[in-house]
Amino acid sequence: MVRMSKGVRAGTRKIIARKPRERGLSRITNSLQSFEVGNRVNIVIDPSIHKGMPHKRFHGLTGMVSSMQGDAYIIEVKVGNKFKHPIISSEHLRKAN
Repeated sequence: MVRMSKGVRAGTRKIIARKPRERGLSRITNSLQSFEVGNRVNIVIDPSIHKGMPHKRFHGLTGMVSSMQGDAYIIEVKVGNKFKHPIISSEHLRKAN
């Protein structure tokens, strides 16, 4: 038997996959967007860009920008009863309403 994969993207075939007509490179405006400290953002993983991609457990969550680290943002997200601080690039973030 083959051992079960336990990599970072294990079990993400349906979660991260794009719809057939949306495949290919994403828009340049996604990488050029900027956020201020205190903004609320949604974490939506873009599978075409691997750099700065968060773990699959953060996909679909909403958090607050706490600070910057290089070109990426540190987002404060509540998972369960704890606050997590993933480091995510701007391609995987969208402004929340």
